[in-house]
Amino acid sequence: MAERKPFLLRLDPATFAALQSWAADDLRSVNGQIEFLLRRALRDAGRLPGRDDAPGLRGDAGAGAAAGGSAQAEVSDR
Repeated sequence: MAERKPFLLRLDPATFAALQSWAADDLRSVNGQIEFLLRRALRDAGRLPGRDDAPGLRGDAGAGAAAGGSAQAEVSDR
């Protein structure tokens, strides 16, 4: 696995609570949910070249699929 770079992220309490709830719904940690969302946003913006086959980028791998793919459904319903 590639080395990870830790960094501090400050969020307002309401944003953190919403993110924490969403992460729990998808059976992910808050950190895992943030990473999932950032990767998906980068992929959708075309800023993650050559990484389309990486685990967890499509929303159909990992905990999101175990929870019925709810993260994918929420995005497509908007």
